[in-house]
Amino acid sequence: MNISIVIPAHNEAAFLKGCLESLCIQTLAPQQLIVVSDNSSDNTYKIAQEFAEKHPFITAVNHSSSNIHMPGSKVVQAFNFGLKQLDKDYDILLKLDADILLPKNYLETISDRFSHNPSLGICGGFAYEQDHKGQWLLNHPMDKTHIRGAFKAYSKACFTAMGGLRIAMGWDTVDELLAQYHGFELKTEEHLAVKHLRPIGAAYNKKAKLLQGKAMYGMRYGLLITLIAAFKMAVKQKRFMAFFHHMGGFFEAKKENAPFMVNHEEGVFIRRLRWKNMRSKILG
Repeated sequence: MNISIVIPAHNEAAFLKGCLESLCIQTLAPQQLIVVSDNSSDNTYKIAQEFAEKHPFITAVNHSSSNIHMPGSKVVQAFNFGLKQLDKDYDILLKLDADILLPKNYLETISDRFSHNPSLGICGGFAYEQDHKGQWLLNHPMDKTHIRGAFKAYSKACFTAMGGLRIAMGWDTVDELLAQYHGFELKTEEHLAVKHLRPIGAAYNKKAKLLQGKAMYGMRYGLLITLIAAFKMAVKQKRFMAFFHHMGGFFEAKKENAPFMVNHEEGVFIRRLRWKNMRSKILG
């Protein structure tokens, strides 16, 4: 299957070379790869251009945006800019972060999964990070059914049905909810060990701490589901104050009457799905 890749990259000179090298040795080569240097002030674009000169499937482009690293909106805007540069004949679209090292069979494996299951909408592996001893350990802070936004592959049919990615924090949760709303399946491949070179959220601006709660409001979770989700995330992250940050963001969004990321009907489906998943976990 034809796989196209977009890599949004803001000041990723320290990691981009390794990421692109891991893509150049894949057992199944991508059809097209767009690296979007998003307002970078380092050698990100230069590195991408050097690879583009050697590999015809790689294209390097520049994009101007804010230099503040805010999760969600900035990365999706850069991704959408790269998406416009792609040929439209892809079968699978992979959104990839620049601080990622893929196992050499990553593209071949996800291609196989999509080709054998027309109902599959989103697929991806699991993230591993190095500890202080240099060992690569699993770091998948959400449920194992969740595919991390740093290496997320979509079927073209699914990506089109859900209307692309939402330009907001929470885009990599609402996409999975909308995929299921449109009848598509999700699949994680635990044996696909993806190396994540930068700890989660390490480059995010301090203003981002309220955005998760705002995202829960935007996905129409409602107060009770937000309370449960905020508490669960705080426990998993082992950060007690995170609960108050999430709830603060929710109430701030509600006070501002912030726009929702999904319509009423999608919101009803999302709440029902969340309750269904919680009941299944409680009942085993």
